[in-house]
Amino acid sequence: MDWLQILSNTASSILSPATIGYALAALGLAVHFGYTGLINMGIAGFMAIGAYGYAIGVLTFGLEWWLAALLGLVASAVFAVILGIPTLRLRGDYLAIVTIAAAEVVRLLFLTTAFDEYTGSADGLSGYHASFRGANPIPDGTYGFGPFTYNETQWWVRIMGLLTLAFAVLVVWMLTRSPWGRTIKGIREDEDAVRALGKNVYAYKMQSLVLGGILAAAGGIVYALPSAVSPGVYVTSLTFFVWTALLLGGAATVFGPLLGSLIFWVLQTFLSNVLPALVSAGILPFMSQIQAGTLRFIIVGVALMLLVIFMPQGILGNKKELTFVR
Repeated sequence: MDWLQILSNTASSILSPATIGYALAALGLAVHFGYTGLINMGIAGFMAIGAYGYAIGVLTFGLEWWLAALLGLVASAVFAVILGIPTLRLRGDYLAIVTIAAAEVVRLLFLTTAFDEYTGSADGLSGYHASFRGANPIPDGTYGFGPFTYNETQWWVRIMGLLTLAFAVLVVWMLTRSPWGRTIKGIREDEDAVRALGKNVYAYKMQSLVLGGILAAAGGIVYALPSAVSPGVYVTSLTFFVWTALLLGGAATVFGPLLGSLIFWVLQTFLSNVLPALVSAGILPFMSQIQAGTLRFIIVGVALMLLVIFMPQGILGNKKELTFVR
Protein backbone atom coordinates (compact mmCIF):
# COMPACT_ATOMS: atom_id res chain seq x y z
CA MET A 1 0.00 0.00 0.00
CA ASP A 2 1.28 3.42 -0.96
CA TRP A 3 0.50 5.30 2.26
CA LEU A 4 2.26 8.44 1.05
CA GLN A 5 -0.03 8.67 -1.98
CA ILE A 6 -3.10 7.93 0.15
CA LEU A 7 -2.21 10.66 2.65
CA SER A 8 -1.35 13.09 -0.15
CA ASN A 9 -4.72 12.54 -1.82
CA THR A 10 -6.45 12.93 1.53
CA ALA A 11 -4.66 16.20 2.31
CA SER A 12 -5.55 17.62 -1.10
CA SER A 13 -9.25 17.37 -0.23
CA ILE A 14 -8.81 20.12 2.37
CA LEU A 15 -8.90 22.78 -0.35
CA SER A 16 -11.09 20.94 -2.83
CA PRO A 17 -14.09 22.74 -4.42
CA ALA A 18 -16.28 19.93 -3.07
CA THR A 19 -15.24 20.73 0.50
CA ILE A 20 -15.88 24.45 -0.02
CA GLY A 21 -19.22 23.75 -1.72
CA TYR A 22 -20.32 21.50 1.12
CA ALA A 23 -19.25 24.12 3.67
CA LEU A 24 -21.44 26.75 1.99
CA ALA A 25 -24.39 24.36 1.76
CA ALA A 26 -23.95 23.28 5.40
CA LEU A 27 -23.77 26.93 6.44
CA GLY A 28 -27.09 27.54 4.68
CA LEU A 29 -28.54 24.51 6.43
CA ALA A 30 -27.27 25.88 9.74
CA VAL A 31 -29.35 29.01 9.12
CA HIS A 32 -32.38 26.83 8.37
CA PHE A 33 -32.07 24.19 11.06
CA GLY A 34 -29.47 25.29 13.60
CA TYR A 35 -30.75 28.83 14.07
CA THR A 36 -34.40 28.74 12.95
CA GLY A 37 -35.37 25.12 13.56
CA LEU A 38 -36.52 24.45 9.98
CA ILE A 39 -35.99 20.80 9.06
CA ASN A 40 -35.01 21.23 5.40
CA MET A 41 -34.33 17.86 3.80
CA GLY A 42 -34.13 19.33 0.31
CA ILE A 43 -30.80 21.17 0.42
CA ALA A 44 -29.70 19.30 -2.71
CA GLY A 45 -32.47 21.07 -4.63
CA PHE A 46 -31.08 24.49 -3.73
CA MET A 47 -27.58 23.40 -4.75
CA ALA A 48 -28.93 22.09 -8.06
CA ILE A 49 -30.75 25.34 -8.82
CA GLY A 50 -27.61 27.34 -8.11
CA ALA A 51 -25.42 25.15 -10.32
CA TYR A 52 -27.92 24.89 -13.19
CA GLY A 53 -28.78 28.58 -12.94
CA TYR A 54 -25.09 29.40 -13.34
CA ALA A 55 -24.53 27.02 -16.24
CA ILE A 56 -27.74 28.01 -18.06
CA GLY A 57 -26.93 31.68 -17.57
CA VAL A 58 -23.62 31.21 -19.39
CA LEU A 59 -24.67 28.70 -22.07
CA THR A 60 -28.21 29.86 -22.88
CA PHE A 61 -28.22 33.55 -22.09
CA GLY A 62 -24.56 34.27 -22.82
CA LEU A 63 -24.02 36.04 -19.50
CA GLU A 64 -20.68 36.78 -17.93
CA TRP A 65 -19.75 34.33 -15.18
CA TRP A 66 -20.56 36.71 -12.31
CA LEU A 67 -23.96 37.60 -13.77
CA ALA A 68 -24.68 33.90 -14.31
CA ALA A 69 -23.74 33.22 -10.68
CA LEU A 70 -26.10 36.00 -9.60
CA LEU A 71 -28.83 34.40 -11.72
CA GLY A 72 -28.33 31.10 -9.89
CA LEU A 73 -28.58 32.83 -6.50
CA VAL A 74 -31.72 34.75 -7.50
CA ALA A 75 -33.30 31.56 -8.85
CA SER A 76 -32.67 29.83 -5.52
CA ALA A 77 -34.26 32.75 -3.65
CA VAL A 78 -37.35 32.53 -5.88
CA PHE A 79 -37.48 28.78 -5.31
CA ALA A 80 -37.28 29.34 -1.54
CA VAL A 81 -40.21 31.77 -1.66
CA ILE A 82 -42.30 29.41 -3.81
CA LEU A 83 -41.46 26.52 -1.50
CA GLY A 84 -41.98 28.50 1.68
CA ILE A 85 -45.39 30.06 0.93
CA PRO A 86 -47.36 26.80 1.34
CA THR A 87 -44.99 24.92 3.67
CA LEU A 88 -43.63 27.18 6.40
CA ARG A 89 -46.79 26.83 8.45
CA LEU A 90 -46.28 23.06 8.58
CA ARG A 91 -44.95 21.19 11.60
CA GLY A 92 -41.30 20.12 11.45
CA ASP A 93 -41.74 16.55 10.26
CA TYR A 94 -44.18 17.53 7.53
CA LEU A 95 -41.81 20.26 6.39
CA ALA A 96 -39.06 17.64 6.08
CA ILE A 97 -41.26 15.48 3.84
CA VAL A 98 -42.27 18.39 1.61
CA THR A 99 -38.72 19.71 1.18
CA ILE A 100 -37.24 16.34 0.27
CA ALA A 101 -40.03 15.87 -2.28
CA ALA A 102 -39.46 19.37 -3.68
CA ALA A 103 -35.75 18.67 -4.17
CA GLU A 104 -36.57 15.47 -6.04
CA VAL A 105 -39.06 17.34 -8.26
CA VAL A 106 -36.32 19.86 -9.10
CA ARG A 107 -33.88 17.08 -9.99
CA LEU A 108 -36.43 15.35 -12.21
CA LEU A 109 -37.22 18.63 -13.97
CA PHE A 110 -33.55 19.03 -14.83
CA LEU A 111 -33.42 15.37 -15.85
CA THR A 112 -36.44 15.34 -18.17
CA THR A 113 -35.97 15.58 -21.93
CA ALA A 114 -38.66 18.27 -22.17
CA PHE A 115 -36.03 20.91 -21.35
CA ASP A 116 -33.09 19.13 -22.94
CA GLU A 117 -32.15 22.24 -24.93
CA TYR A 118 -31.47 24.12 -21.71
CA THR A 119 -30.60 21.50 -19.09
CA GLY A 120 -28.97 18.74 -21.14
CA SER A 121 -31.30 16.24 -19.39
CA ALA A 122 -29.34 13.11 -18.35
CA ASP A 123 -26.10 14.41 -19.92
CA GLY A 124 -26.07 17.56 -17.80
CA LEU A 125 -24.23 20.70 -18.82
CA SER A 126 -20.58 21.46 -19.53
CA GLY A 127 -18.46 23.90 -21.49
CA TYR A 128 -19.46 26.97 -19.47
CA HIS A 129 -15.98 27.72 -18.13
CA ALA A 130 -14.57 30.18 -20.69
CA SER A 131 -15.86 33.38 -19.08
CA PHE A 132 -14.80 32.39 -15.57
CA ARG A 133 -11.37 31.21 -16.62
CA GLY A 134 -10.93 34.26 -18.82
CA ALA A 135 -11.23 36.45 -15.72
CA ASN A 136 -8.39 34.58 -14.01
CA PRO A 137 -5.57 37.02 -13.11
CA ILE A 138 -3.14 34.22 -12.16
CA PRO A 139 -0.40 33.62 -14.77
CA ASP A 140 -0.18 30.21 -16.41
CA GLY A 141 1.78 27.71 -14.41
CA THR A 142 1.74 25.40 -11.42
CA TYR A 143 1.94 26.74 -7.89
CA GLY A 144 1.96 25.37 -4.36
CA PHE A 145 3.71 22.57 -2.53
CA GLY A 146 3.12 18.87 -1.90
CA PRO A 147 -0.56 17.89 -2.12
CA PHE A 148 -1.51 21.56 -2.51
CA THR A 149 0.06 21.95 -5.94
CA TYR A 150 -2.41 23.23 -8.54
CA ASN A 151 -2.38 24.98 -11.87
CA GLU A 152 -3.69 28.52 -12.37
CA THR A 153 -7.26 27.40 -13.12
CA GLN A 154 -7.48 25.15 -10.08
CA TRP A 155 -6.16 27.90 -7.83
CA TRP A 156 -8.65 30.40 -9.34
CA VAL A 157 -11.56 28.09 -8.49
CA ARG A 158 -10.30 27.60 -4.95
CA ILE A 159 -9.58 31.28 -4.34
CA MET A 160 -13.03 32.35 -5.52
CA GLY A 161 -14.62 29.56 -3.49
CA LEU A 162 -12.76 30.56 -0.33
CA LEU A 163 -13.61 34.25 -0.81
CA THR A 164 -17.27 33.34 -1.25
CA LEU A 165 -17.16 31.18 1.87
CA ALA A 166 -15.44 33.90 3.90
CA PHE A 167 -18.06 36.46 2.84
CA ALA A 168 -20.89 34.04 3.66
CA VAL A 169 -19.43 33.31 7.11
CA LEU A 170 -19.12 37.04 7.83
CA VAL A 171 -22.73 37.70 6.80
CA VAL A 172 -24.11 34.83 8.89
CA TRP A 173 -21.90 35.74 11.86
CA MET A 174 -23.15 39.34 11.81
CA LEU A 175 -26.80 38.39 11.31
CA THR A 176 -26.87 35.81 14.09
CA ARG A 177 -25.60 38.44 16.53
CA SER A 178 -28.17 41.01 15.44
CA PRO A 179 -31.77 41.40 16.68
CA TRP A 180 -32.83 39.38 13.63
CA GLY A 181 -30.60 36.52 14.73
CA ARG A 182 -31.95 36.60 18.27
CA THR A 183 -35.48 36.46 16.90
CA ILE A 184 -34.91 33.39 14.75
CA LYS A 185 -33.22 31.66 17.69
CA GLY A 186 -36.34 32.42 19.69
CA ILE A 187 -38.47 30.92 16.91
CA ARG A 188 -36.35 27.79 17.07
CA GLU A 189 -36.97 27.39 20.77
CA ASP A 190 -40.62 28.48 21.03
CA GLU A 191 -42.28 30.18 18.10
CA ASP A 192 -45.52 30.70 20.04
CA ALA A 193 -43.67 32.82 22.58
CA VAL A 194 -42.10 34.90 19.81
CA ARG A 195 -45.49 35.29 18.15
CA ALA A 196 -46.94 36.47 21.46
CA LEU A 197 -44.36 39.27 21.46
CA GLY A 198 -45.84 40.60 18.22
CA LYS A 199 -43.25 39.22 15.82
CA ASN A 200 -44.29 37.91 12.40
CA VAL A 201 -42.92 34.38 12.74
CA TYR A 202 -43.91 33.42 9.20
CA ALA A 203 -41.95 36.34 7.71
CA TYR A 204 -38.85 35.52 9.75
CA LYS A 205 -39.02 31.87 8.68
CA MET A 206 -39.31 32.95 5.05
CA GLN A 207 -36.29 35.23 5.38
CA SER A 208 -34.29 32.41 6.92
CA LEU A 209 -35.35 29.99 4.18
CA VAL A 210 -34.30 32.45 1.47
CA LEU A 211 -30.95 33.27 3.09
CA GLY A 212 -30.04 29.63 3.67
CA GLY A 213 -31.18 28.73 0.16
CA ILE A 214 -28.93 31.37 -1.36
CA LEU A 215 -25.94 30.05 0.61
CA ALA A 216 -26.70 26.48 -0.51
CA ALA A 217 -26.99 27.68 -4.13
CA ALA A 218 -23.58 29.35 -3.81
CA GLY A 219 -22.26 25.98 -2.64
CA GLY A 220 -23.77 24.35 -5.72
CA ILE A 221 -22.07 26.88 -7.97
CA VAL A 222 -18.66 26.38 -6.37
CA TYR A 223 -19.14 22.60 -6.55
CA ALA A 224 -19.81 22.88 -10.31
CA LEU A 225 -17.05 25.38 -11.17
CA PRO A 226 -14.24 22.89 -11.94
CA SER A 227 -16.06 20.42 -14.20
CA ALA A 228 -19.73 19.98 -15.18
CA VAL A 229 -23.28 20.01 -13.86
CA SER A 230 -24.90 16.58 -13.70
CA PRO A 231 -28.36 15.69 -12.33
CA GLY A 232 -26.89 12.52 -10.86
CA VAL A 233 -25.02 14.60 -8.29
CA TYR A 234 -28.05 16.32 -6.75
CA VAL A 235 -29.71 13.23 -5.32
CA THR A 236 -31.11 12.66 -1.84
CA SER A 237 -27.81 11.28 -0.58
CA LEU A 238 -26.23 14.70 -1.20
CA THR A 239 -28.69 16.19 1.29
CA PHE A 240 -27.80 13.51 3.85
CA PHE A 241 -24.08 14.18 3.36
CA VAL A 242 -24.58 17.92 3.97
CA TRP A 243 -26.60 17.09 7.08
CA THR A 244 -23.75 14.84 8.25
CA ALA A 245 -21.26 17.67 7.81
CA LEU A 246 -23.53 20.08 9.66
CA LEU A 247 -24.22 17.81 12.63
CA LEU A 248 -20.57 16.81 12.83
CA GLY A 249 -19.38 20.39 13.24
CA GLY A 250 -22.33 21.80 15.17
CA ALA A 251 -25.71 22.90 13.83
CA ALA A 252 -26.23 26.10 15.85
CA THR A 253 -22.78 27.51 15.09
CA VAL A 254 -21.20 29.58 12.34
CA PHE A 255 -17.90 27.75 12.09
CA GLY A 256 -19.24 24.27 12.83
CA PRO A 257 -20.43 23.68 9.24
CA LEU A 258 -16.94 24.57 7.97
CA LEU A 259 -15.22 22.19 10.36
CA GLY A 260 -17.78 19.45 9.71
CA SER A 261 -17.42 19.73 5.93
CA LEU A 262 -13.64 19.62 6.22
CA ILE A 263 -13.66 16.52 8.43
CA PHE A 264 -16.34 14.87 6.28
CA TRP A 265 -14.42 15.25 3.03
CA VAL A 266 -11.07 14.34 4.55
CA LEU A 267 -12.58 11.12 5.88
CA GLN A 268 -14.43 10.44 2.62
CA THR A 269 -11.26 10.89 0.60
CA PHE A 270 -9.21 8.81 3.01
CA LEU A 271 -11.71 5.94 2.97
CA SER A 272 -12.10 6.07 -0.81
CA ASN A 273 -8.35 5.62 -1.11
CA VAL A 274 -7.55 3.24 1.74
CA LEU A 275 -10.43 0.74 1.41
CA PRO A 276 -9.67 -0.26 -2.23
CA ALA A 277 -5.98 -0.37 -1.30
CA LEU A 278 -6.78 -2.80 1.53
CA VAL A 279 -8.65 -4.99 -0.95
CA SER A 280 -5.72 -4.94 -3.38
CA ALA A 281 -3.33 -5.82 -0.55
CA GLY A 282 -5.46 -8.82 0.39
CA ILE A 283 -6.34 -7.43 3.81
CA LEU A 284 -10.04 -7.37 2.84
CA PRO A 285 -10.16 -10.49 0.62
CA PHE A 286 -13.93 -10.92 1.01
CA MET A 287 -14.62 -7.64 -0.84
CA SER A 288 -14.30 -6.40 -4.39
CA GLN A 289 -13.06 -2.92 -5.30
CA ILE A 290 -16.65 -1.77 -5.94
CA GLN A 291 -17.85 -3.14 -2.60
CA ALA A 292 -15.00 -1.41 -0.83
CA GLY A 293 -16.04 1.87 -2.43
CA THR A 294 -19.61 1.34 -1.23
CA LEU A 295 -18.47 0.51 2.30
CA ARG A 296 -17.47 4.13 2.92
CA PHE A 297 -21.07 5.25 2.46
CA ILE A 298 -22.17 2.64 4.99
CA ILE A 299 -19.59 4.00 7.42
CA VAL A 300 -20.89 7.55 6.86
CA GLY A 301 -24.47 6.39 7.51
CA VAL A 302 -23.53 4.68 10.75
CA ALA A 303 -21.53 7.75 11.80
CA LEU A 304 -24.56 9.99 11.18
CA MET A 305 -26.76 7.79 13.38
CA LEU A 306 -24.15 7.81 16.17
CA LEU A 307 -23.83 11.58 15.91
CA VAL A 308 -27.55 12.15 16.32
CA ILE A 309 -27.73 9.74 19.26
CA PHE A 310 -24.61 10.61 21.25
CA MET A 311 -23.45 14.07 20.12
CA PRO A 312 -26.33 16.01 18.51
CA GLN A 313 -24.70 19.33 19.37
CA GLY A 314 -21.64 18.56 17.19
CA ILE A 315 -17.97 19.30 17.86
CA LEU A 316 -18.34 23.07 18.24
CA GLY A 317 -21.96 23.07 19.41
CA ASN A 318 -23.41 23.88 22.79
CA LYS A 319 -25.50 21.18 24.45
CA LYS A 320 -27.80 23.69 26.12
CA GLU A 321 -28.43 25.57 22.86
CA LEU A 322 -29.44 22.45 20.96
CA THR A 323 -31.83 20.83 23.40
CA PHE A 324 -34.56 21.07 20.74
CA VAL A 325 -32.76 18.43 18.65
CA ARG A 326 -33.85 15.78 21.13
